[in-house]
Amino acid sequence: MPATYEELLVEALPKRIENDADYDRLHRRLSELMRHRKRSAAETELFHLLVLLIQDYDRRHALPPEESTPAQRLQYLMEVSGKKPSDLVLLFGQISHVSEALNGKRPISLDQARKLGKLFHVKAGFFI
Repeated sequence: MPATYEELLVEALPKRIENDADYDRLHRRLSELMRHRKRSAAETELFHLLVLLIQDYDRRHALPPEESTPAQRLQYLMEVSGKKPSDLVLLFGQISHVSEALNGKRPISLDQARKLGKLFHVKAGFFI
């Protein structure tokens, strides 16, 4: 097994997780490190890096509680994705409609839900 941190990085190829395959690969490597009773300093560094990468992915892909409203779900997804209300103007037609949807004063139409689903990579029903 590689001994230096650099060698471990070359072996693990850690990077920002963008898909399930990357998540599974890095999670497997993290699990291997967790099984080591005595980790080297280099393995401990890699362990902490993998934890941060996995936590970041989980935070970005987590969903709000089921009992939340469509407006709360939209707010949550916007927050974790870093999107702003202005990013949704084309989808809703005008900024006031975006604001009303985010505040729960305007229902999200089926067409808007479909577009939001594509934008946030969730099912349209999530917004209805």
